Amino acid sequence: MAQIPVTVLTGYLGAGKTTLLNRILSEEHGKKYAVIVNEFGEIGIDNDLIVGADEEVFEMNNGCVCCTVRGDLIRVVQGLMKRQTRGGGFDGIIIETTGLADPGPVAQTFFVDEEVRGKAKLDSVTTVVDAKHILLRLSDSREAKEQIAFADQIVLNKADLVSEGDLALIEARLRRLNPLAPIHRATRSNVPLDAILGRGGFDLDRILTLEPEFLNPAHGEPGHVHDEDCDDHDHDHGHDHHHHDHEHDDDIKGVALTLDKPVDAQKITAWLNDLLARQGPDILRAKGILDVKGDERRLVFQAVHMILEGDFQRDWKAGENRTSRMVFIGRNLDEALLRVGFQNCAA
Repeated sequence: MAQIPVTVLTGYLGAGKTTLLNRILSEEHGKKYAVIVNEFGEIGIDNDLIVGADEEVFEMNNGCVCCTVRGDLIRVVQGLMKRQTRGGGFDGIIIETTGLADPGPVAQTFFVDEEVRGKAKLDSVTTVVDAKHILLRLSDSREAKEQIAFADQIVLNKADLVSEGDLALIEARLRRLNPLAPIHRATRSNVPLDAILGRGGFDLDRILTLEPEFLNPAHGEPGHVHDEDCDDHDHDHGHDHHHHDHEHDDDIKGVALTLDKPVDAQKITAWLNDLLARQGPDILRAKGILDVKGDERRLVFQAVHMILEGDFQRDWKAGENRTSRMVFIGRNLDEALLRVGFQNCAA
């Protein structure tokens, strides 16, 4: 049986997650989703949608179901799987985390529990952000920053309440916290569902097909890697030209590294394992694609906190630029140290 894709939905209180969930539970999208919410009372699921509200799992008019996590997430997911085998198949499971939660532990559940892993797989993490209040949230909330740093894609909601200039500023700030996640502007959470469901954010082989540019931010942005296509060769200006505005409070950031030489498989494994053992809790996400000496295939890896998985994917194509590239997103990252560590893995 194919594994059911699981989307983790996170975002601060009032950002618009409930609106998004109500859309999934009521729209005629022709699919069946199971939505797991933390606290049924707070979430404000529209009562008119609920059929048979006498148990933990509520059937919706469009065939979706909604249930609450009062106990353990694993138990709830297993319960949904049992329903699945009784013929009520789901196209996906969506888990809403409370506004204050770090999505990390929820995501890790799908790597750790064998029974769940066999039947469900983490598809991606979507963070809903309130454009009107996010800058304030970022200055006073560690959780708000972690949710953004952790995301595979970001829904920038309430975009109609903010000027174009402010939106550009907010997006630049979000990219500094997370250079990997595409940002979808939305009004009343009207983002197309296929932009957030079925994204394959945790599929190793899709890391680069999804966003081939994900490792190279726009010219002049932090983390931009200069190459012969750029019109200037001032290689140093990437490091100091963006320190003026919010540097003091962004302890979370993305660090992009590249290496033009092939890496030694044992050295890189040892370095990554050591790094995650020492800094695992601080490293929210990491992704990379590596040219390993002696192998024609690309090694793709990703990490969620301390959990690292990697796999050889397709062969490098003829004429493809075989550079090794990786991005770390986390707090207290020492960019210079990471760079040296990575360079020391060269074969």
